[in-house]
Amino acid sequence: MAVRAVRGATQLDDDVREHMLERVAEMVVDVMEANGLGVDDFISVIFTATSDLVSEFPAYAARRLGFGEVPLICARELEIAGSMPRVVRMLAHVETDLPRADITHVYLHGAAQLRRDLTRVREVPDAEQ
Repeated sequence: MAVRAVRGATQLDDDVREHMLERVAEMVVDVMEANGLGVDDFISVIFTATSDLVSEFPAYAARRLGFGEVPLICARELEIAGSMPRVVRMLAHVETDLPRADITHVYLHGAAQLRRDLTRVREVPDAEQ
């Protein structure tokens, strides 16, 4: 079994606590499903959030999904002029038999624009559509 890194990102429409928890949970679950992972496969997860997101810790969404024994940490994303607003990113270290080339990184909502070179993107329609 190898240790691999899996990335994810999502963009929020607004800085609202329940919206944060929904979007982060969606991202974590998509990473798990796309890579055939269970909670026990996670070694650790680093979440970052842009400075305009202050309604909740992104890691709390993972805790609610059963990540109580997985080390999680939240950090502030760099403030670079022109960068995408309201984005939560994750970098998860996992144990998996997948080769590095077969890891699926998940970028949702507006964050799908961040790394088209790195991931197979699943477009998620907005609620209004």
